[in-house]
Amino acid sequence: MKVLVVNCGSSSLKYQVLEMDDASLLAKGLVERIGIDGSVIKHEKTGMDKFVKETPMKNHTEAIGHVLEALMDAEYGVVKSMDEIGAVGHRVVHAGEKYASSVLITEDVMNALEECIDLAPLHNPPNIMGIRACQELMPKTPMVGVFDTAFHQTMTPETYLYAIPYEYYENYKVRKYGFHGTSHKYVAERAAEMLGKDFKDIKVITCHLGNGASCAAVKNGICIDTSMGFTPLDGLVMGTRSGAIDPAVITFLKQKEKISADDVVSVLNKKSGMLGVSGISSDFRDVEKAAEEGNERCKLAINIFAQRVKSFIGSYIAEMNGADAIVFTAGVGENDIMMRELICSDMDQIGIKVDPKKNNIRGEETVISADDSKIKVLLIPTNEELMIARDTAEIVAAL
Repeated sequence: MKVLVVNCGSSSLKYQVLEMDDASLLAKGLVERIGIDGSVIKHEKTGMDKFVKETPMKNHTEAIGHVLEALMDAEYGVVKSMDEIGAVGHRVVHAGEKYASSVLITEDVMNALEECIDLAPLHNPPNIMGIRACQELMPKTPMVGVFDTAFHQTMTPETYLYAIPYEYYENYKVRKYGFHGTSHKYVAERAAEMLGKDFKDIKVITCHLGNGASCAAVKNGICIDTSMGFTPLDGLVMGTRSGAIDPAVITFLKQKEKISADDVVSVLNKKSGMLGVSGISSDFRDVEKAAEEGNERCKLAINIFAQRVKSFIGSYIAEMNGADAIVFTAGVGENDIMMRELICSDMDQIGIKVDPKKNNIRGEETVISADDSKIKVLLIPTNEELMIARDTAEIVAAL
């Protein structure tokens, strides 16, 4: 079965086509500036040079139309007709408490996603538009929703509830949801395979470290805790996000800066994190380069980030009463040699030791812990698209 994976943003659309018989990537692409002047599609068939075409696209339906044209093109396409696409898997950010796993998209599912717009006002609307566009152009093709929040729905109430008046949860569903779930699930499953263990009999701490960052505690095949909360702002320090702070900081800055609460939250989302502390950039590479040149604030930003990740790792070891493995993934986790070493330094007393030679690698699936490390440390490049395609194929095959 060939599966089309679609990830829609407000003005962009990423896609991949995978052959699920061998999980091979056939083509991938990106559509940018949807509804904006200069709309462009960048399409790449595996083994061929990238094809770039600038053409007006008023909405997501037109964008999907250009994607389908590219996929069927005689030269750089991968199918002769859309009948060869067995299913479409859609990445959807938020499903609230509605779904704890991926589901076949029906009108009831679409209604549920509409109901969750308040919880993800920037992400769910374009996700919904992408689904509707595919339904319009591919009405006979099954659609599956794969949710960023679903993997974390196995958390217990004592973990996901906030200690605020309970009616806020009852009335507005204010609680911890967690995000990056597809990535956490993928690398946790791969960790079990790499260690030759049953996924339902392993304790894994997954660290998805990129411009957005989160950790998760995965025990016996399910997520029991994660660092992001009601929104992706909570938890770790990130590229431009502050991570966890004292909530009173919001009202304090509101009064001192004479700005609105929304403005403060915008600062915490867009001007904080590595950018806010370093004063240089949200890109870890830029910050590390400046730190090497002696910039003290950049050194501080790096140390703050590492300390926060280390803190979550320690808390999850306590929460799970141990761990079999720690996984580093995503842009920083997969490629930042120094950051991985810094995070895992001085943790030998709790069984974590990284081998500097093994750690001297980027973007490859491997074990980087020392031979005598009680807890294995793994580097696993994430593959959310493959995870989405697998869930999609499994659901459609059962129809």
